[in-house]
Amino acid sequence: MNRFALLSAMLVLPVSASAGPASDAVRYFYDTFKFEGAPEVRDRFADPARTKFEENDQLIESEDKVGCIDFSLSLDAQDYDEGEVARSLKLDEKISGDNAEVTARFRIFAEDDDADRQIVWSLKTIGGAWKITDIASKSGDWRLSEFYCESE
Repeated sequence: MNRFALLSAMLVLPVSASAGPASDAVRYFYDTFKFEGAPEVRDRFADPARTKFEENDQLIESEDKVGCIDFSLSLDAQDYDEGEVARSLKLDEKISGDNAEVTARFRIFAEDDDADRQIVWSLKTIGGAWKITDIASKSGDWRLSEFYCESE
């Protein structure tokens, strides 16, 4: 294939891809299995997600150590098989300007009928880096930005 044909083929590639810069920001949570609400990863988030984590922290400090986020958002579960998640993980990235949506599809257990997960991550470019602004589960029908995280 000559260079012109190769360059032409590259220019017509779709914006949606299976991996890329926004996907890398999401993949971190599947490679490390780090709790999204942990203070040491808070810089990876922007509002409204960051505010929900801060509200969760305030609940834990003011209540009986129970917050509004008591499971892994990236997995929509408390229990999972790391190996199965790693084997089955597929990321689909859609970028539109400074915004991106990364959909993670995977299974949390190999032999479970209710193990399929589909998590949608919303991201925005802030200061030259992709920041996560929201997380939603299509399989669990929830959205982090809609969690009620205020003390009564």
